[in-house]
Order: sequence, then C-alpha cells, then structure tokens
Amino acid sequence: MNDPASRIVNLLTCLYGAETATQVWPLLAGRLAAFRARRATAPAGPGADTAAADRRGLTERDAILITYGDQFRAADRSPLRTLHAFLNDHLRDVISSVHILPCFPYSSDDGFSVIDYHQIDPALGDWNDVVAIGRDYRLMFDFVANHISQHSAWFQAFRRGEAPYRDYFILVDPSADLSQVMRPRALPLLTPVAVAGAMGHHICHVWTTFSDDQIDLNYANPQVLLEMTDVLLDYVAHGAEIIRLDAIAYLWKTIGTPCIHLPQTHAVVKLWRAVLDAVAPHVLLITETNVPHADNISYFGRPLAETGSTDEAQMVYNFSLAPLTLHALQTGDASRLTQWAATLQPPAPTATFFNFIASHDGIGVLPARGILSEAEVQGLVEQTLAHGGQVSYKANSDGSTSVYELNITLYDFLNDPGRPDPPCDVARFLASQAILLSLAGVPGIYVHSLFGSRNCHACFAETGRARSLNRQKFARVDLESVLADVTRHEQRVFNGYRHLLRVRRTAAAFHPAGAQQTLDLGPGVFAVLRIPPHVGQPVLCLTSVLPQPQTLVVPTTIGECRAPHGWRDLISGATWPTADGQSQPNLAAYQACWLTPLPDSSLA
Repeated sequence: MNDPASRIVNLLTCLYGAETATQVWPLLAGRLAAFRARRATAPAGPGADTAAADRRGLTERDAILITYGDQFRAADRSPLRTLHAFLNDHLRDVISSVHILPCFPYSSDDGFSVIDYHQIDPALGDWNDVVAIGRDYRLMFDFVANHISQHSAWFQAFRRGEAPYRDYFILVDPSADLSQVMRPRALPLLTPVAVAGAMGHHICHVWTTFSDDQIDLNYANPQVLLEMTDVLLDYVAHGAEIIRLDAIAYLWKTIGTPCIHLPQTHAVVKLWRAVLDAVAPHVLLITETNVPHADNISYFGRPLAETGSTDEAQMVYNFSLAPLTLHALQTGDASRLTQWAATLQPPAPTATFFNFIASHDGIGVLPARGILSEAEVQGLVEQTLAHGGQVSYKANSDGSTSVYELNITLYDFLNDPGRPDPPCDVARFLASQAILLSLAGVPGIYVHSLFGSRNCHACFAETGRARSLNRQKFARVDLESVLADVTRHEQRVFNGYRHLLRVRRTAAAFHPAGAQQTLDLGPGVFAVLRIPPHVGQPVLCLTSVLPQPQTLVVPTTIGECRAPHGWRDLISGATWPTADGQSQPNLAAYQACWLTPLPDSSLA
C-alpha cells in the first residue's frame, strides 16, 4: 500500500474511523485535483516551479540559511527585497536554500502566532518578493500547524459562536486531570475566553500549549485537517520546496496522555507526506521536535518498501548536536559528542538529518538528556548565565520546573564577553561550525552564526523575552560597514565561514547520503571520516576542541580509506606526509582540517 492515495485513505481511517474517512477522502481528493489543475494552468516561463525542477535532490552543495524576512533593513526597498539583495551580494556561492521564518501577519512570538496563513505580512513585502527569492534559492517555509493567533479570523469567529469554527479549537473542563501533559513552557495550559452562546457570553477554557495568544487547533475535527492541508498546498504553490512542521510533536491531544508524540500526530505527518508525494514529490518535510534524540528521530517514520524513502519526514532537526557540541568546546573533551555521533544512522537513503547548532530559538537541553549527566547540563546552564544569557524552563507533571533551553547567541556562549580574545574566540566559534559542516546531513545555518553575533541585551530589555537576545535585526548599511572592518570579529567570522562553505561544496564526501564513520583519536579532537556515495575522494574531518596545539597520530588506512602517501587539508592547503604507516598532523588551537588522501592513494 505504497501509493499515496491508498496511504491517505488508510491514515484517514486510523484518525477518524472508516465511516468518517469515506466522507473526508472525496473532499481531500478534490483539493488534490484542484491543486494539480492550478499547477497545470500556471503561466509558463521562469519562476519558482522552474527553479524547483532543477533542484530535485539534496547534495553536498546544499546549505540552508535560517533567517527572518526582515533580518536586513534598508530605506529604499522592502525587507524581503533587502534580504534577497544581501543573499545575492554575499552568499550566492555558498548558500543554496533559505528558510524564511514565519513571514505572515502575526500577533506575537516574532511570527509564530499567525493571524493569516495565506498572506505575507505587508511590513515585509508580498508574495512576489517571496517567489523572486525562490527563483534563486530553494525556499523553506514554516508551517505553524499546531496553533493560530487569538486575533485570527478563525478564533474570532469561534468566540462569536459561528459554525464551523465552534469546533476548530479544543475546549477543556479546567477540573480535568491534565497532570500527564508534557509542557514545553512554565505557563498555564488552559486559557479562559469569553464565547457567545444562546444565553449570552460565557467563559470557556481553550488549550494553549505555548501561550495565551497561540490557540491550539483541534485536529480531531477533520475539517481542521482539510483547512490546514489547504495551507500546506498553498505554500507549495508559492514555491516552498521544504516545509518545516513547527512544534509538530504536540499536534494531537488526548486527555490522560502526555499529549506529545501520539500515534495520531505521527499519522497526520504521514498523511501530509502522502499528500505531497501525490502532487508535489519534490517537496520535502522536516520536523521540528525539541525532544530527546530517540523521540526526535521517530519522525523519520518507517521505510517504504522498494522506494528508498520513509513515510514521514525526509529530514529531522538534529537537536542533540547543539548541546553536545557546546559541551565539547566548553570542556575540551569531544568524547560524548563522538560517542553520540557514532549512533547516527538515517533509516533510508533519502532520509537525512538537518544539522544545526544555533537557531532563532534557544539551545534546547532536553535532547541532551540521557547523553550528558545532570551535572554536565548544569555546566552549560552556568556558562550561559556567566556569559550574559538567560535560561528558560518547562513545567513538569509534579508541579516543578526544569531547564528547557539556553537563551544566548552561540558566539557569546562559546566566548566570554567580559574577556574578549578575538583570535581565539573566532577560532573556537568556527570550530563549532566545522563540526556542524562535517556531519552527514544538510547544514542549517542561523543567520547570526554568519557574523558571530553577540547578545542583544537591548532587544531583551525591549521585549522582556529571553529569546530576543538572539534575534537582533540589522540595518544593512551598518552591517556592511562592520563586515568591511578588518578589526572586527564579525568580519573574520563571516569570511572564515564562507570559506568553509565554499570548500565543503567541492567535496562529494559531504553529500547527505555519504557514509560516516566516527574515530577515536583522543578526547581533544572530533574526528569523522566521510565517504562519498558515488564517485569522489573520502574526507577525514578533524576539529580540535582544545585551546592549545596538539599533535595527532592518524593511520594511513581507516576503514575503506587509504592514504599511503599522506593527507592534504582542503581548508588550508597544508599537507602531512606518511611515515611508518601513519601521519602526524599538528592542529593549532581549535583548528579544523578536512583531509583527503594525497595523490596515488585510493579507496580500498
């Protein structure tokens, strides 16, 4: 039952029962037919569809920039056009894809409380601006599927008691036992609202996982599923080639359960995957689940027989990478990172990890649970606070709270703002990014990592939200001045990062489907061997996590890779010859090397 239509019908039956599924399927099938007709009658000529046809598969040339639509501002053009111009002027040869964080009208949470899913925020630009970016870069959109703004037309109609919106949200008796519900925030789960009824207004309580402005949608109502599938298809029609399922783990609610990772949630993800397989198979799903690693990778789903793919997301956020990389660079010991990386294995050739270390959110510590000890997690917390950051907490079922995420820029976590040492600080920061770029998968690069941004304390003071420390926006003219100043660490980070990205896209070993073997060359270095999936040289990636030089002993044969004549570093061009069956590369503090066998060496 691998054809998309059969999968959809089966999933609808699992969600709603056979009788309801027979009623819902014709409605969904009609939407799919209308979408196909819309695409078939679209005007010919250059556009997002044409660009997408040339970007079917992910390769070593892919790197995804994560940015807000108004990240760069200029007086003479809209923010989205300014973003496009910055990309073309500085990043066209290193970035293939752009994740535009929610760019729709919103009421809070920097875009994640969406008022209208189908419109672009006029303060940013319009759909034409988005489509224009899509002609040059693969577009990744946020699908904020779990919740909608209280200011949305849907919720306002609900408050007026209008059909069909009366059943679009989740009403809960406040006396219900909700103690098992997994909470990502230390905030009330239920929000009282006044709703119109036959006897006048009355107070009811709606489910709000993240805030009282973000009202959870009721997917137990199949009409909500249909409406949100319309949103998904609209994004594809406007050029989205990667769809990020925001906070997807919380989608389905059943009182008496933790209301996270429920089978119905997985079924909805599978259904949306089948929908895309049916009408837009080039579009990829990526799930954002800030949870322990085993739960996170469950969103790959199960392999589909004879397809080389899985039945849920093609990519999952590799959440454990961030806290483990921070721990390695904080302690000078990469052992935990190495041990964890050795376990990474996508379930199918077309499934891969979305590797990231920084994002618009904080650095989650839940994905480190069970890998780092509580004392080691606390060490991350203490360094965050010592370097000017904040810590966010989640509510536990027993009424207590525990650390959920670290709110700080990556550069300031790694480097003490009170004792700047630019040469060492920049090297340490770029080492973190070299680790990110070394691993099998597709790298996701938060825009602030390009510049080594420092904490924006003025942003935090303005909003009172800890995440604002890491969400500063730039006037483009000011940023250009900083990037042209050779005395600034931002300029060194920017140039160093772009060099790494240019080198990476030249080596087939960094293909997302390339094999990966971690090596134990000592605690002071993270070492991973990458083997290309087809033709090309292997690359041995070494990243020092120590603040002092070290000499390594590297054998001439590592698995299938042979380097009898020694190694050449793709990053620096340096070479290390072989003597007595081994090479001894000297690494400076926090140096990264990507080594390929010198000529006349070969694969076994």
